[in-house]
Amino acid sequence: MQRDSIFNKRHLTPYLFLLPALAVLGLTVFWPALQAFYLSFTEYEYDLTQAPQWVGFANFQRLRADRVFWQTLGNTLLYLMGVVPLLVMVPLGLAILVNQKLRGISWFRASIYTPVIISMVVAGIAWRWLYAENGLFNQLLQILGFKEGIPWLTSPDWAIFSVMAVTVWKGLGYYMVIYLAGLQSIPAELYEAAAIDGSDSYWKHWDITLPLMRPYLILVGVISAIAATKVFEEVYIMTQGGPRNSSKTVVYYLYERAFSDLEIGYACTIGLVLFLGILGLSLVNLKLSQGRDRLG
Repeated sequence: MQRDSIFNKRHLTPYLFLLPALAVLGLTVFWPALQAFYLSFTEYEYDLTQAPQWVGFANFQRLRADRVFWQTLGNTLLYLMGVVPLLVMVPLGLAILVNQKLRGISWFRASIYTPVIISMVVAGIAWRWLYAENGLFNQLLQILGFKEGIPWLTSPDWAIFSVMAVTVWKGLGYYMVIYLAGLQSIPAELYEAAAIDGSDSYWKHWDITLPLMRPYLILVGVISAIAATKVFEEVYIMTQGGPRNSSKTVVYYLYERAFSDLEIGYACTIGLVLFLGILGLSLVNLKLSQGRDRLG
């Protein structure tokens, strides 16, 4: 009887240590998520003192016919296609570069990582100045002989790509560090053996680095895709979704509906769709990770 009591205590002890963290997560994450799920099936707007009215799938039907939502979804997909490939490949090249034993390379490594620790508010305001009509970029174009500057943030053709550039600039150092950790785990003997076999210079990275860095490539691809799907700060600070919704993303549209128009129920419906998209990306990451483990 005493042995059973000790056995039960040993099994209960870890859960007692986890209980405070689970309570905090329950109050700040799980319970709000359940509330948002419920509100996505209700009409809850304008006068928030009134109780939510159950409307079933009416919000989803409205979402299906909402042209602005589909435009923002297209912008988000364009953001994914424009940002993710750059954040997967360019940081890998930078990581290979800063992994070399060169004089002053630590300063270069620090300069690449510096944008990561800069507040997005500060970065967004600074880039707005650079993109201004008489900003640095247009002044450089004039020096190069261009008569007219580019309306970086005021043209529907340029706005979203200008915001993408800020996302890429700010994320390079973060993903470079992830790749750098992977590169430093590759034994130097493999490169020495490759050099003996004639695979030197750039070919050693094709034959050795890329295959061994595949887990990190997948990780960075999924993380950057999730981050691009949830992009908000850059859009809010630099363009506020304009001009003509050309740079508006799903998260920014959700913010507008929830906090500008006070359509809480409809905003929760948009959030539910966004959650399903991010869940899909997470499942892809899990599937690829399992396949990687089997191959390993």
